[in-house]
Amino acid sequence: MFLFRIGYGVVYLVDLAWNMFLSAISTASLCLRGKIEPTVLEIDTVLEKEVGQTILANSITLTPGTLTIDIDNENKKLRVATITPRSREDIIPFEKYIKGMVE
Repeated sequence: MFLFRIGYGVVYLVDLAWNMFLSAISTASLCLRGKIEPTVLEIDTVLEKEVGQTILANSITLTPGTLTIDIDNENKKLRVATITPRSREDIIPFEKYIKGMVE
């Protein structure tokens, strides 16, 4: 079980780095073209533990173009500000790895 958690952790870090790279390119492109439409979204999460929700919130904030504003631990919701409207999957593609890592 412990080795699976380590495996999820490694995959999470690689996926986070990749998404940060892609998001940086996308954010720079949107800024240069002037196509910014700031939006605040409420996103449901499947993560039960507060540590998992915190890791997810920090991961969102590390990704360029997104910022976690608030975490509602009891209702498992995150409020996220984005520079353009995005889908839930685009904002938190690494949630399944965090779940495997900490829950």
